Amino acid sequence: MISLFIHIRLLDIIDIFLVAVLLYQLYLLVRGTVALNIILAIAIIYIFWWVVKALQMELLSKIIGQVMGVGVIALIIVFQQEIRRYLIHMGSRYVDGNKLSIEKLLNMRFDTKPRLRVKSILKAVMLMSQSKTGALIVIRRKSILKMYTDPAEVLNSSTSSRMIISIFNKIGPLHDGAIVIDRELIVAARVILPVTDKIDLPPEYGLRHRAALGISDVSDALIIIVSEETGQISIAENGILQKNIGIKLLTQKLEEEFGE
Repeated sequence: MISLFIHIRLLDIIDIFLVAVLLYQLYLLVRGTVALNIILAIAIIYIFWWVVKALQMELLSKIIGQVMGVGVIALIIVFQQEIRRYLIHMGSRYVDGNKLSIEKLLNMRFDTKPRLRVKSILKAVMLMSQSKTGALIVIRRKSILKMYTDPAEVLNSSTSSRMIISIFNKIGPLHDGAIVIDRELIVAARVILPVTDKIDLPPEYGLRHRAALGISDVSDALIIIVSEETGQISIAENGILQKNIGIKLLTQKLEEEFGE
């Protein structure tokens, strides 16, 4: 006897849920990049392949089938930057610097807030905003930024508002690029950051904003941007830029995460 009902197991529901989560994570990974257009093109080719197979067009079906057969290797090559970004974000959840965090793996919180001289940073940002001094400040969380700080001017100096302002002085030798702050130290200045590959950014976003998004794409750092044209304060994290947040919201952000 043929059953007219579809039997759905609990594992089937879990399977569908996991696929939905993976597809959503994939969308977040490629949103706003040229990779989204590539995925749409691949989806169109895949649908066309099934139509060709249904119409029993053997030659065309075999040609497209061969192309789809090596599709996994092609996808790894095409999306290597996106895959690298995702793996970095996943690893950053369980790594503190270059050490594996056992309590994070066990979802336990034994660590305290990282020490950061919040008041010094806020004072410097406020003064640079008022004087329209362009600045790019990268605050390290868990991701390792050594690949960007090593070629730069290594400072390892105490974080102070005077030091930050002097670094970004327009006539100073270190004002180009970013500074990286790790806990209580300004690790390096004149740091060259990777520029984002997103194509849907507003035209008013300058190189500082694009560099801030670039480093936030490949690390979990918090980036503060001060616009040289308008003096507006923005922050970038996890590939998202919040523009013109003001000193009040920045204070709240830093105090909540790094304040004592």
